[in-house]
Amino acid sequence: MTINTHHFKEKLEEELSILEGELKTVGRKNPDNPKDWEPLPPQLDILQADENESSDKIEGFEENTAILKQLEIRYNDVKAALERIENGSYGKCEINGDMIEKARLEANPAARTCIEHKEKEGELR
Repeated sequence: MTINTHHFKEKLEEELSILEGELKTVGRKNPDNPKDWEPLPPQLDILQADENESSDKIEGFEENTAILKQLEIRYNDVKAALERIENGSYGKCEINGDMIEKARLEANPAARTCIEHKEKEGELR
């Protein structure tokens, strides 16, 4: 089976752009490590903030942290898939080396494993 990497590269680049936009709404690139994202800190006006307002902002920061974590995982998966396209290993299961099913790649272009090993994919991060 031959994989049209150009097709999947376009899909991955489009998703990467969307993910980056979403990440920027809840975080920023870590200045000490550009491969890492960190949640945006809450904007607190300490002089005028009451307890409820401060609590709401801290809760919002915690929500941003949770959202950012999931977006960052996907962002890194997509970047890794683009790297696999560049190095010629895209579309091969990272567990057994077999080709990943085209339907799986269509559903998840960043897939690292074939359907048989899907449950183990999270262990590869």
